[in-house]
Amino acid sequence: MTEASNTPGRDPSATRLSGNLGATSLVLSVLAFSAPIVTVSGYIAFAIGFVGEAAPLAWVIATAGLAIFAVGYTTMTRHIRRPGAFYAYITLGLGKTPGVGGAYLATVSYMLITVGIYTFSGTMISAAVEALGGPSIPWWACTAAGWVLITVLGHFQIELSAKVLGAVMVLEIILVAIFNVFVLAKGGDSGLSAAPLDPTKFFNSGTGLALLFAFGNFIGFEATALYRDEVRDPRKTIPRATYLAVFLIGGFYALSAYSLIIAYGPSATDRALDDPTTMFDNAMATYVSSSLATITLVLVATSGLASVLSTHNVVARYLQNLGADHALPTYLAGVHPTHKSPYRASFANSTVIAVLLILGALLISDETMIIGTGSGLGTAGVLTLMALVSVAVFRYFARTGRPATETAWRVTIAPLIAAVILGIVVVFALVRFDLLVGGAPGEKLWLLLVPIAFIVAGCGVAQYMKRNRPDLYARLGRAEGDDANTDPTSETPIQTR
Repeated sequence: MTEASNTPGRDPSATRLSGNLGATSLVLSVLAFSAPIVTVSGYIAFAIGFVGEAAPLAWVIATAGLAIFAVGYTTMTRHIRRPGAFYAYITLGLGKTPGVGGAYLATVSYMLITVGIYTFSGTMISAAVEALGGPSIPWWACTAAGWVLITVLGHFQIELSAKVLGAVMVLEIILVAIFNVFVLAKGGDSGLSAAPLDPTKFFNSGTGLALLFAFGNFIGFEATALYRDEVRDPRKTIPRATYLAVFLIGGFYALSAYSLIIAYGPSATDRALDDPTTMFDNAMATYVSSSLATITLVLVATSGLASVLSTHNVVARYLQNLGADHALPTYLAGVHPTHKSPYRASFANSTVIAVLLILGALLISDETMIIGTGSGLGTAGVLTLMALVSVAVFRYFARTGRPATETAWRVTIAPLIAAVILGIVVVFALVRFDLLVGGAPGEKLWLLLVPIAFIVAGCGVAQYMKRNRPDLYARLGRAEGDDANTDPTSETPIQTR
């Protein structure tokens, strides 16, 4: 493909990405988003402190909720052949204006998460270098080195990123699996117990906090559909990868939470409240080997970088989709003639992130504030989008009719249940916004003006196009050809029952 043929707007296929990802690579990319070793060594301990020894049930419940969400979500992936994931589905279900507003919200949310994780990874790399006997390096210098690596990887085809993510994820999973096997084989502190699985012990004042942490682990699995043009056989690969991601993430973290509780026995909750940050490392030293503590620290650092790479790729594809639809500068829609990657959108994303990181380093003395604010605000935004997508799935099939090959459970019941579940999570996230971003209750609610401003901006762009460029407005949501004027479905015709 020549550069001329790659000019956005001349040929819709010129803005379609290409790749050969399989289900395993997709699952590992999603798993990287949640940073397994970071979750196990950090978030799980905090969840134990919130809700007590029944913390594993937080991931069991979150898995059930996200599995229900995946029913309607994967049904859309089978019947809608557009790229864009949340952007395309909200556009089809709720309208073009909410669709662009949602895409703007997704873009800024994932960017904020990227800033937070970049800062975290820089902090962890600095700590790992010092622990290995190296010099003390400022976090921002380590983050800058990571930025160079991520920017280079983002330029190439997605398979390269997938190989890097896969290698890091395998190492993390092996380390945590070794911990789980040793703890369970030795019976922990006081023997194996069913107490962590007792639902009567789960519901208390900390239940909502633990669930918020657990649901937050799943916010990256939109990537399974976002990479639609870059996977083999999307109609089969995407649903398979989505369900695998949900159950692997949920099961892996639930088992790890159980193992960590068993490792400390009756004192697990007190230990989590006293010092959650060293809970996993000390248990690893006790049950496996103290020499693995350094390996754990190194893997936490690499896990942060893997998570950054995963979020970076998501943002790049949102920018590329919006550019292809003229909802952002069309320059961003360019596809590399050789690598078939969104190289322009990728570099634009790196540039914006670099500016935000520089401002953060210069204006905020405590890097933990950057980590908490970026990750927390972005998480709230993505959870909101997931709730909207559930409503959009229901609205879309209610309007177009149920496909002959689908059941009412897939197109009506499951999306409505998921909308209620995720709606409750979003409301709780806003009520306890301080837990996500830090500070006292209500102190930082003004930060919500940031995502609201982007939603308004996206809706404004769509309305401008509706009034001044109806031809472009008709193609919002990555509609192409006849798809611009009809509601696309799958290869199977729609029949209302």
